[in-house]
Amino acid sequence: MTTAKTVSAVLKLPTRVKNVGAYAQNIITLCTGNAALPTPSPALATIETDLTAFNAAEALVLNRTKGAAESRNAKLATLKADLEHLMDYVQLVADATPANAEAIIQGAGFAVRKIGSHIKGPLTVKAGTVSGSAKLMAKAVAQRASYNWQYSTDQKTWTEAPTTLQAKTDILGLTPATTYYFRFQGVTKAGVGDWSQVVSMLMT
Repeated sequence: MTTAKTVSAVLKLPTRVKNVGAYAQNIITLCTGNAALPTPSPALATIETDLTAFNAAEALVLNRTKGAAESRNAKLATLKADLEHLMDYVQLVADATPANAEAIIQGAGFAVRKIGSHIKGPLTVKAGTVSGSAKLMAKAVAQRASYNWQYSTDQKTWTEAPTTLQAKTDILGLTPATTYYFRFQGVTKAGVGDWSQVVSMLMT
């Protein structure tokens, strides 16, 4: 019996404060018009306003304005609270549709932590060694087989990656800060198999 996989959204703020603004903007961009997240809470306009205030305060810090750091830190705390509340909303949506939970969380720009499952899925996707690359590892379908690979940004239009004789491949040239969806198809002497479950990842 396969244990259901539970995933949890994680807010991974950059360690450098000056990079927080870009991180927050990416989340706002990914949540804007996101069909899976019809009613973001807090409203994205509220987060955008707090982000603008944070960016202005951070600019003063970078210009070495006296006393700017304290004001910046207060606006950073407000922005962080906004993102944490938004993450809670995304988690509620993800929990309501467990089959798509991981895609929903990553599609909103948050990281994913898997809970209570040690069962390896048929396809694993990890960030590659260079920006814009992904490492795909499939569960072998037979001792002798080939593997077709595809990736997409919308799960409607799929791009073919080169077929391999091993159950793994690297895909390069992807766009950072974009969520991609991946799948594979095993080909054996018995014929062409079905496409695997789709796995998503936000490119770095």
